[in-house]
Amino acid sequence: MLLCVASMAWGQQTAEGAFRAGQAALARGDHAKAVREFSASLTLYAQMESQATAEHRALPPIILQQYAFALATVGKLEEATAQMKAASESAPKDATLHDNLGSLYAQQRQWADAEREFVAASRLMPMDARMHLHVGLAMQAQGEPDALKEIARAAALDPRSEVIALQYGVALERAGEDAKAIPVLQGLLVKHSVDIGAMYELALALQRSDRVPEAVGLFEKVLQAQPQNADAMTNMGMALTQEQRAKDAVPVLQRAVEMAPQNATALEDLAAAYVQLNQLDDAVVQLQAAAKLEPDAAQVHYDLGLAYKMQDDAARAIPELEQAAKLDAKEPEAPLALGMLYMQTGRYAEAARELKASLDMRPKNGDAWATLGSVYNHLDKLPEAEAALAEAIAQQPDQSDVHLTLAAVYVKENKMPEAVAERHKAAELMRAHMNEQRAEVATHTGEGLLKSGDVAGAMVQFKDALNYDASYSEAHVGLAKVYDAQGRKADAAAERAKLVKQP
Repeated sequence: MLLCVASMAWGQQTAEGAFRAGQAALARGDHAKAVREFSASLTLYAQMESQATAEHRALPPIILQQYAFALATVGKLEEATAQMKAASESAPKDATLHDNLGSLYAQQRQWADAEREFVAASRLMPMDARMHLHVGLAMQAQGEPDALKEIARAAALDPRSEVIALQYGVALERAGEDAKAIPVLQGLLVKHSVDIGAMYELALALQRSDRVPEAVGLFEKVLQAQPQNADAMTNMGMALTQEQRAKDAVPVLQRAVEMAPQNATALEDLAAAYVQLNQLDDAVVQLQAAAKLEPDAAQVHYDLGLAYKMQDDAARAIPELEQAAKLDAKEPEAPLALGMLYMQTGRYAEAARELKASLDMRPKNGDAWATLGSVYNHLDKLPEAEAALAEAIAQQPDQSDVHLTLAAVYVKENKMPEAVAERHKAAELMRAHMNEQRAEVATHTGEGLLKSGDVAGAMVQFKDALNYDASYSEAHVGLAKVYDAQGRKADAAAERAKLVKQP
C-alpha cells in the first residue's frame, strides 16, 4: 500500500512537473518543447488512471483536476470535462472544483451546465466575488434578466477587483443602463488610464449617451493602441458622422470595411456618412453590399429603401421597404415610409393600410395622423378622415394645413358651419405664423443694430417684433439689453420678468 501511495505521489509530481514545463515553454514561444512536455504529462496521468482502474480505486480529486487542466491545455475539452466532473463528484463540497468544471462547460458554450456548476460553487462560497461573477456571466450568455444582479453582487463583494469592475460596467451597458455604466468605467480608468478594454466600453457608453465628442477622443486612444481594431474603427467613424463630420468619417469607415469586409455594420455606417455628404449613389452601393451579407436584416433593407426614396426611385424603394416591414413587423418606421411612398404614387388604399399599421405601433406622430387623414379623404372614407385629423390636431394644434384638410372633409359631408370654423382656425394660425416670422426678422435686425451700437434703432426693431408677436421671447431679451444700455434697469428687469411669466 505504501509503495502504491509513493508511486502515485511520484507520478503526480512528475506529471505536474511536465505540465508546468510545457506551460513555461508555451510562454516562451517554444511550441515544439511545449507539445513534448504536455504529451509527457498526459501520458503519465493516463498511466496513473490505468493503474488506479486496475487496482479498483479512484484517483484523488487533486490528480483528476490536474489531469483535466492538462487535457484542456491541449484542446481536449470533452475529456477534460469528464475528468473535472469526476473530481467534483468525488469532492462535492469543494467549490473550486465546481467552479473549474463550470469554466470548462463555458469554454464549450454549454451555458446551462456552466451556470449549474457556478451556482453550486457560489452556494458553497457565498462571499467569493469571483463565483458570483461567473454565475452572472453564464446567465448573461443565456440572456437571463437577473444576470446583472449577480455581477453587481460580485462588484459589491470585491470593489477593488478591476476585472469585476470591467465586467460590471459591460453588464450595465448591455442592460441599457449607460448612465450607471459610465461612472463605473470612468473609475476604472482613473486607476489604470491605459486599460484599453475599459476605455473602449466607456467610449461606446458615451456614444450612446449623446456625449459624442468625449467618445471620439476615447476611440482615438483605443485606435492608437490597437490600430487593427476594426470594431473600434467602425464606431469611431459612426461617431464622427454623428458630429456632422462625415468627410472625416468616410476614410475611417473605408478602412474599417477594408479590414472587415464581412462586417455589414461598417458598410451601413459608411453609407450613413455618404448620405450626410449627399453621395447617394455611393451610399446605395454600400447598402447593397450589406444586404447581400445580411439578407434577413430588416434595418439594412429599410436603409436601402430610404436611400432609393431619396433618389426618387420609388420602384426600387418600395420592395426594400416591404421586405423591411416583413422582416420586422414590430417596427413602425418601414410601414410609415411605405405609406408615404404609396400616397405619392397614388396607391391610397395601400397607403392607408401602412400608415395605420405604423400608427398602431407608434401613435404619437401628428404628421402621420395628418397624412392618414388626407389619404382617407382621397378614399372618401370621411368618418375615418375626421378621426385621424382630429388626432393630428390634438397632437399638433398649431398646424394650419390640418384644419384646411378637415374643412375639406366637412364640405364633402355638407357640414358647412364646421367647415367655415376650421377655415377660420387655419387663417388665424397662418396669420400667427406670419407674425412670428415677422417678429423673428425684426429681432434679428435689432440684434444686428445693437451690436453695431445703434441702440435707438435696435429699440425700434425689438418693439416692432413685439407688436407682431408679444410672446416672442428673443425680442423681450433684446429690449431688456437696450434698456440696460440706456441705464434703465427697472425697465430691463420688467422685460425679463415677462419672460418668466410666459408658459
